Amino acid sequence: MKKGYFLVFLAASMWGTLGIFAKLLYRFNLDPFTIIFYRAIIAFLILLIYNTVKGLEVKKERLPFYATYGFFTVFLFYSVYFYAVKVSSVSLAVLLLYTAPIYSTILGYLIFKEKITKMKTISLIMVIFGIMLVTQINGRINLLGITLGLLSGLTYALYGIFGKIAMRNDEPQEALLYTIGFGALFLMPFSKFSVPIEALPYLFALAFFPTFLAYLLYNRALKEVEASKASIIATIEPVVALILAYLIFGEVLTSRQLLGAFFIILGAIILQSEDRIKKFSDDNSFKL
Repeated sequence: MKKGYFLVFLAASMWGTLGIFAKLLYRFNLDPFTIIFYRAIIAFLILLIYNTVKGLEVKKERLPFYATYGFFTVFLFYSVYFYAVKVSSVSLAVLLLYTAPIYSTILGYLIFKEKITKMKTISLIMVIFGIMLVTQINGRINLLGITLGLLSGLTYALYGIFGKIAMRNDEPQEALLYTIGFGALFLMPFSKFSVPIEALPYLFALAFFPTFLAYLLYNRALKEVEASKASIIATIEPVVALILAYLIFGEVLTSRQLLGAFFIILGAIILQSEDRIKKFSDDNSFKL
């Protein structure tokens, strides 16, 4: 397995803990924007210390790019996603969020000229089908919920696209510092600043593992993995979330959800095997 693929897998597994942290923090009567803001601002402070130790040099000419990056992939993404959950359902919002690989594949082709191969298409179909089984949508859906859900998928995909561009000139930890910083700045007007002291350890853990560390690993992976491939592999996140919910809160996985998890993992394995299969085919082909 390529190192980049493994880093994406680790990052996505950490993102799978977001729902667990959210469920724990909601017990302290915190609203979503406050949780998101503290996640961003604590992660920013950790990153600031981390980058300062490494010798941070502020690149003023890059700040407009990172302001755009932070607006779309931190502020806007979480805003539309949480609002989609509010006006529809968690299941619908999660499913539409994971339309991100579709956007990433199209945008990766248009911006980076990444090829849409047959193998990539097959794995993409498997992943999307698996997500449909895992989320198990029930009941009626509304146009606003669908629109917001699709926007969350698009803004989620934009993280990989912006990240790929950022990695051309900056180190992952620098890119994350600027992005999270601007995201926290945009979130500030919508957040409450008073939180119970008991909630602080959970907020710190939320900021460190599925934010600082996960995004750092993901950005590092984008140096050697196509944005479209990284996005597809990252769809292991809901599988991790379901498993943790079962282990920690006793939420039962249905046979349909297990089948969906199988398709997601199989799709990711096929995607990771594409390079090896192609190399094997080329090495063993007959030359006329």
